[in-house]
Amino acid sequence: MGVDVKQLNSLALAYIGDAVYELSVRNHLIETGEVKPNELHNHAIKFVAASAQAAIIRDWLKDNKLNKEEAAIVRRGRNAKSVSTPKNMSIQDYRYATAFEALIGYHYLLKNKTRLDMLLDEAIHYITHEAKE
Repeated sequence: MGVDVKQLNSLALAYIGDAVYELSVRNHLIETGEVKPNELHNHAIKFVAASAQAAIIRDWLKDNKLNKEEAAIVRRGRNAKSVSTPKNMSIQDYRYATAFEALIGYHYLLKNKTRLDMLLDEAIHYITHEAKE
C-alpha cells in the first residue's frame, strides 16, 4: 500500500474499520447459526450500533486493554471532526464509535491480523456476553 497508515486521517481509518467490523459481525452471525436469515440484519445492529461500539472501546480503555499506540489511534479517532452529525445517538457515542472503527481500520490496513482478530473476537464477545441491554 502506498499510504502511510500511521499518518492516515482517522475518518479514513474509521471508514475501512466500519466495513471490516461489519463483515466480522456478519461472519459471526452466519457461523453461529443462531439467527434466522430474515433476522440477521436486526441482530447485526446490536453489534454495529454506535452505542455498542462506544461501549466496547470504553470498556477497553477502562481495563487498559490497549497499548500506547492503540490508545493514540483511539484518541485521534475520538477527536476527529466529522462533517455529518448523528441523529439518533449522542455525540459522545458517535465519537467513541469512530474511535473504535479507526482502531479496527488501523490494524486491518497494517495487516496486523493476529491483533485485529483478537480485537474483533473480544468486541463480539463483549456484545454477546457482557453488554447490558
